[in-house]
Amino acid sequence: MSNNHSFEYMVASGALAFDGEGWPWEKPLKLVGLLNPALFTVVIKTLTRQPRQGNHRWYNPFRCVRLLPGGVVNAVGLTNPGIEWWCREVGPKVDSKKIPLVGSILGEPYELAEMVRMLNDFDLVGLEINASCPNTNDDLLTNAAKIVEGSQVAKSESRFPIILKLSVVHDVEKIVTGVSEIVEAFSINSVPWRVVFPNQPSPLEHFGGGGVSGKLAQPYTWNLVSKLTRMSSVPVIGPSVWEFEDIQKLRCLGAKAISFGSIFLRYPWRPTLFVRRDMKRKEVVRI
Repeated sequence: MSNNHSFEYMVASGALAFDGEGWPWEKPLKLVGLLNPALFTVVIKTLTRQPRQGNHRWYNPFRCVRLLPGGVVNAVGLTNPGIEWWCREVGPKVDSKKIPLVGSILGEPYELAEMVRMLNDFDLVGLEINASCPNTNDDLLTNAAKIVEGSQVAKSESRFPIILKLSVVHDVEKIVTGVSEIVEAFSINSVPWRVVFPNQPSPLEHFGGGGVSGKLAQPYTWNLVSKLTRMSSVPVIGPSVWEFEDIQKLRCLGAKAISFGSIFLRYPWRPTLFVRRDMKRKEVVRI
């Protein structure tokens, strides 16, 4: 998971928009230094071959998001303008020396092959295959063979390291067996509402329930971190950071990198603060 670039601190897909610069409501924090995307390797919001309307609307960006005590539930539903838009409007401006970017794509294996070839032309440092969106059809969460096939196709076409984004509801034994020689890292998605709250309707039930992230997701995502590190030598990116101490806890579980996701919705200044603090802590330890 190197490719001449450090992936130690990462931003989960979508937290800083399609270009790593952040959403409009995050821009003021950049101006005052409370958010510094350059400290991270940023995974862009997931792209699909064709535009998808999903549930997100620019005029009401939080209609498909609810803040919870200790976390967030979202049902954005893969809203994106499509990969052709990204390649035309965003890709030519990407400079991974300024903000290291990882592309993120979702689709059928034949679509992944085409999208990978399209992204090969841009200045990315990696490519994430999103095989685990909780706001899409169940086939993506249950078809291990298709996930393995998609990973193989992406690897055969890509000039970048491949990250495979998994879910706690995946048959990870089958998937890991099939991709351990293909992918350079595993990342972990939010947890379907029905897994965290099996007997409680979601506040986003009208959007399909959504995915839970943040502290509420830790019992599930952190268990998967431990499981993946025991099963394979492929590096695991630890998710669900909510407090500064979570960084070290994830490292103790075996995570080789740390990912910040929904924390940007509740406490958008914390990831930058935490990374700066962690870097200083490591300097003191080395001394």
